[in-house]
This record gives sequence, structure tokens and C-alpha cells, in this order.
Amino acid sequence: MKILKYKKERNGRYKVELDDGRVLLLYEEAILKYQLLIKKSIDEGLMILVDQYNQECDVYYVALNRLNHKAQSVYDLKEFLLRKEYPEKLIENAVEKLIHQGYLNDQLFARSYIHNQMITSSKGPYRLEKELLEKKIDSSIVQEELIAFSEEEQLQKIDKIVHKSIKTNHSRGGIVLKQKIFQDLKMLGYDITLITKVLNDFSFDNNEEIAKKEYEKLYRKYSRKYQGIDLANKIREKLYQKGLKYDDIL
Repeated sequence: MKILKYKKERNGRYKVELDDGRVLLLYEEAILKYQLLIKKSIDEGLMILVDQYNQECDVYYVALNRLNHKAQSVYDLKEFLLRKEYPEKLIENAVEKLIHQGYLNDQLFARSYIHNQMITSSKGPYRLEKELLEKKIDSSIVQEELIAFSEEEQLQKIDKIVHKSIKTNHSRGGIVLKQKIFQDLKMLGYDITLITKVLNDFSFDNNEEIAKKEYEKLYRKYSRKYQGIDLANKIREKLYQKGLKYDDIL
């Protein structure tokens, strides 16, 4: 078949019109590799080779475009390409090429991920470790990069979180509030020893203002059903569950 016309499209591809009415959408690399500009024609055998190489180019450029928009681990990028139903062999080839060219690097990804999360989130190192391992980053790389999340940095972030938790608390007090903050920090991925160290510097005495507000809410709720000593006991029980003291507000 003769090649009648080339028309440049987006993303480095060309629309190639053949004299039999077919239109090919080819990457520039495929055109140059098989010298289509010189030959000005293409037979069925060459068409197969061109199409195969064009698919390789397609996987590569889709992967590269993904990296330009969002940082990826090797595993994340492979999963992204698999969801697009590209053949695994072509995915492996594209990934290896991107690694060789320096566009894809799990060590740099882990370093950047940890740095960004330290700045933008409240997550601790154990949580970040878990997330990076889920992205199939090698554990030795994760441990090496987590050194940046120093003990001093952890203590500062824990202290900030505790301050905020106490300030925004509207319904708990005493040991209950302390236990909740402890569990929250543990879930965020901080070292238990460091959590305890910071929490011990804070006072978790009964908050009279919160206790009064909770008492009023509970009184409105249970006074319709209970009276006298039964009402008092019910309110005392509910306040106790929140770490608040009933006697302080009588």
C-alpha cells in the first residue's frame, strides 16, 4: 500500500493515510525506525512490525505521561498500566526503559513520599512504612529513607497533635480523653514510647466546662425517662464513660 499523507496529531503521533483507505495512528519513532518516510509504502508484513513497535511506544508514552502528572513507585505504575490492559511484556519493557532513563526510581519516590507526608500530614513513621511497603518498595529502602523522620521530629508532631486534640475536644475528659488521643496517635503510626512521653507532660484533669455541657445534654435526654436517684446514676454513668466527673458540677 502506498502512503498518501502524513498529518501530525497530538502527543507526538501522526495520522498516516494509505491508498486502500486505511488510516494508521503512528508514533514518530515507529515511522523513523521503519523508514516509512523514505519507502513511502508499506506491505502487510511490515505493517505487523510497525504496529508491534507502535504499541511499545504507546505503553512507554502513556507511562511517561503518568509520571509527569503523579509520582509513582514501580509497582504503582505497573498496576496503572495493567488496568489499561496492556500486555505484561510491553509493560515490563516500558518500565525497564523508564528505570534506565532515570524517570522511575523507588528510592527517590520513597524519599519524596516521606518528605511530603511529613510536611502535609499528621502520619507517623510506622504508618508511612506500611504505606510504602504496600507500594512494594523494598524494605531496606524504606528503612533507609525513614531515618529522615527523626525522634525529635516525631516528638514535635506528637506534641502538636495532642495540643490540637485537647483544644478541639468537646465531650471527653480525664483518662478517657488521654486514652483516645493515645489510640489516635498509635493509629497514625507513632512510637508508643514517644507517645507516652509526650502525653505524660499534659494534665488530663476533669474539664469542668465540658462536664457541665455534657451534663446538660444528658439531663435533657434522660430526664424524660428517669427521675431522682435513677436519673442521677444514669447521668453519672454516662459522664464516667466520657472521663468526666459528676460531682464536680452538682
